[in-house]
Amino acid sequence: MSAGPAPLLSPTDPLPTHDRVLVCGVTGIGKSTLCRAVSRMWDLPYTELDSLYHGPGWTRRDTFTADVERVAASERWVSELQYLGDGAGYLLADRGQLLLWLDYPRRIARARLWRRTLRRRLDGAEIWPQTGNREGPLWRALVDENHLLRWEGRTHAKWRERYIPELRRSHPDLAVVRFGHPRELEAWLSARADATPR
Repeated sequence: MSAGPAPLLSPTDPLPTHDRVLVCGVTGIGKSTLCRAVSRMWDLPYTELDSLYHGPGWTRRDTFTADVERVAASERWVSELQYLGDGAGYLLADRGQLLLWLDYPRRIARARLWRRTLRRRLDGAEIWPQTGNREGPLWRALVDENHLLRWEGRTHAKWRERYIPELRRSHPDLAVVRFGHPRELEAWLSARADATPR
């Protein structure tokens, strides 16, 4: 009989081994920012999953699944956990050891996504090199069902209600640390700023 998934960890709990780290949460919550911080803190190579997925014109790259397989097969990394519906995200979950879950209130998630969207729109910078992809006009949120500002509203609760419970059942050895507010993450990062990963 299976012992079931490991307990959901709080930010103050001791951490298990963490050579392969995932970060999850709703769009725009700060996953990539945390991945970069973890990469610096624990000297883990960081691969931004969106940069593997998006080709020119926001199209899915033909090499996406193979690229994710390559990242997952390596011994040490940090990346976002997403594209679960695509199936590629599970390639990382199968190899991951530690999942950092940003489960912030909707008001915080929404404000962060608005700030990122406005910043990208105003600076007009290419989001991923050699793709030509830039933030589109804000009015598109009114007509495009898949605009990130609308997508966030439809999917905000999915990590709590669906994905985390499913992952804990299907990947019982994947340790999950939940952060319920940015203050918890700030304290967690500060406490580990001088720590060595092994």
